[in-house]
Amino acid sequence: MTALLILATLLAIAVVVVLIAWLKVNPFVALILGSAVLVAVSGTNPQDGVTSFAKGVGDTFGSVGILVALGAIVGRLLVDSGGAGTIVERIVSRVSTRALPWAMAGAAVLVGLPMFFEIGLVLLIPIVLMVARRSKLPMLAVAIPALAGLSVLHGLVPPHPGPLTAIGLLKADLGLTLLFGIIVALPTVVLAGPVWGRVCAKWGPQTPPDNSVLFSEGDEPAAADGSVATATRKPSFAVTLTVVLLPVVLMLARAVAEIVSKKGNPVHDALFLVGTPLIALLIGTLAAMVLLGLRTGMGWGGLAVSVDKSLPPMAGTLLIIAAGGGFKQTLVDAGVGNLVADWAKGVNFNVLILGWLVAVGIRLATGSATVATITSAGIVGPLAAEQSSTEIALLVLALGCGSLFFSHVNDVGFWLVKQYFGMTVKQTILSWSLMETIISVAGLVFVLILSAIVT
Repeated sequence: MTALLILATLLAIAVVVVLIAWLKVNPFVALILGSAVLVAVSGTNPQDGVTSFAKGVGDTFGSVGILVALGAIVGRLLVDSGGAGTIVERIVSRVSTRALPWAMAGAAVLVGLPMFFEIGLVLLIPIVLMVARRSKLPMLAVAIPALAGLSVLHGLVPPHPGPLTAIGLLKADLGLTLLFGIIVALPTVVLAGPVWGRVCAKWGPQTPPDNSVLFSEGDEPAAADGSVATATRKPSFAVTLTVVLLPVVLMLARAVAEIVSKKGNPVHDALFLVGTPLIALLIGTLAAMVLLGLRTGMGWGGLAVSVDKSLPPMAGTLLIIAAGGGFKQTLVDAGVGNLVADWAKGVNFNVLILGWLVAVGIRLATGSATVATITSAGIVGPLAAEQSSTEIALLVLALGCGSLFFSHVNDVGFWLVKQYFGMTVKQTILSWSLMETIISVAGLVFVLILSAIVT
């Protein structure tokens, strides 16, 4: 039975890999078919398999889908109001040429907090190209720090889909994971961003491409009253920064309250409520609608247009996340997680390194950081049951680090970076792919160091 289950698992993952990497099948469909193969080969009752997958989809979408949608609304309002541009412009306008790579890393970290990687990338590309052209610095010396900031936040810090989903699947404490994620993220960004950017700058184009990819989305749809999602005045830096950091501060406040006070204390209970991910992001979204929408002159019609534009692009991401949850639940109910847990106990393997290795394997195979995080969380999930809340939070980060390892040709991010910066495949591997590997390895090292300190 054990051998059959191992074979079924390997075949299921292989099906997902082949469909995504070779046949270019959408990950949503690939994960469904991979689950079907697992059920068929393992001998699981087909009806039980369907029930497991549906349960995983529902649980994952219910716990993560709403948060992803709210994050998309905030990100869209930051773009449409000009607030995100305000943050970036403010940072880069007040530093010297030598400090610009560090400023770009800082800007990417701030912009990347509430945004998905692709959105932050599209937003920052024009700024990166402009800064590189004006400063006469090698393009990658400016670009790599920005890419590192976005990538690290995407892989390690909620409310991004990968870490947020892993938190839900492993039942980790969000506030604690957020706190640890920021601690690990900062030194990782430094190494993979400004430091690596200086090293790899000589291997890429020295000047920005003359004909870069255009980012225009075309004419904006209009509301019934003719208004569009365009602000008549940009929000200030302080207002924009408040909107970006508000959900993060609320979730961190909850984590602090749980450490220094007990349930029943009015302050503790209030912070626990507003720091709940759904409530924190809802408050942040409402703040964005008022401060970045209505107060910038959009009007109710323009605000509605901006919100409406934010949701359709996230549909594919939500479906992939949900299908990943279904695949994970199918693995768990088939007994794969227990199998890995028993093996890990037998070899006395460090659970953080084990989780990282599993995520690395899936990342290399599928090219998707989100799929790697979700699937590896399902595989090592049973190990989390015996861990403390601190150890589970660190396990989430280890999975996130593994999910970023060596982006290559089966990763959409690889091609986005290549096209946006006008690089060859070789140049992209020497810069972007190695940057992702540095993030993955350095991040794991910092997670292990943090584990030695706090556990």
